[in-house]
Amino acid sequence: MMEVAEILDRVQRLEGKFEREAVEAAIARKEEVTPELLRVLEEIADQERARQLGAESDYMAHLYAMFLLAQFRETRAYPLVVKISMLPSDLVDSLFGDFITESLGSVLASVCGGDLKGIQSIIEDEDANEWVRGAALSSLVTLVAAGVKSREEILSYFSSLFRGKLTDRNEIVWSDLVVFSTDLYATELLGDIERAYEEDLVDGLIIGLEDVKNDFAKGKDWALARLAENSHRRLVDDTVKKFGSWYCFNKGEKSLARAGTEALEPADPVWAGLPVPYRREAPKIGRNDPCPCASGKKYKKCCGQ
Repeated sequence: MMEVAEILDRVQRLEGKFEREAVEAAIARKEEVTPELLRVLEEIADQERARQLGAESDYMAHLYAMFLLAQFRETRAYPLVVKISMLPSDLVDSLFGDFITESLGSVLASVCGGDLKGIQSIIEDEDANEWVRGAALSSLVTLVAAGVKSREEILSYFSSLFRGKLTDRNEIVWSDLVVFSTDLYATELLGDIERAYEEDLVDGLIIGLEDVKNDFAKGKDWALARLAENSHRRLVDDTVKKFGSWYCFNKGEKSLARAGTEALEPADPVWAGLPVPYRREAPKIGRNDPCPCASGKKYKKCCGQ
């Protein structure tokens, strides 16, 4: 079996392929490899060292560590992931790119052990990267979908955000709050949502008030069934499947139409247009850009949910 030192060496850099053998060996040697993966996150949590690594586009150890520790449900990773998430915005973006919007929420939900304090500290930090704050909000919805937290508990917290805890006017964060409240069928928060639109806090191109009301009109059963079926609201259970399908590992197997995107899971009915963080060969799909599936909606409200 592969030794821990070799596992760590194999996942350090992007060499054009997913290190499946190393990942499987890490899973088999979970107890031995976990302290080393935590050390990887400790290193990236140091701002000076993070800047050095962020300048190296082929550095990958921190992403492997994030996924594996999430799969292990390693709660010791939680404070480290929170600390990393609150690094300066430009640094977080250079280190993680679109991992932030596509996977960070699942990772946070997977390592938090049901403790919401760290996630809430990210959401409420005005200086944190806005997409990171959105990912933290999404992690709360994931915890509901996974049965870790009740819908009522998360909506109680969302209510507190609407009613004073969210103190800044960041349009992306407020729009995410409305999106995720809608996902949880928060009809009891409709008045708060309407006030957010009245105060011009929400980007109507991300989610319009009519979108909210139309979703609410479909009923609670429909909303919660949609949540249960959403593949982006899952805890991390399979690093090989979740991380190994990224385009940067499978360039030779993707058509030009999918350049810069993750591979789809077999159950997905259409191309979801998910961007990946490293060596992007096509322009990044912004969360406020039109969705590439041609639905006419913003990416954030459509395939980027």
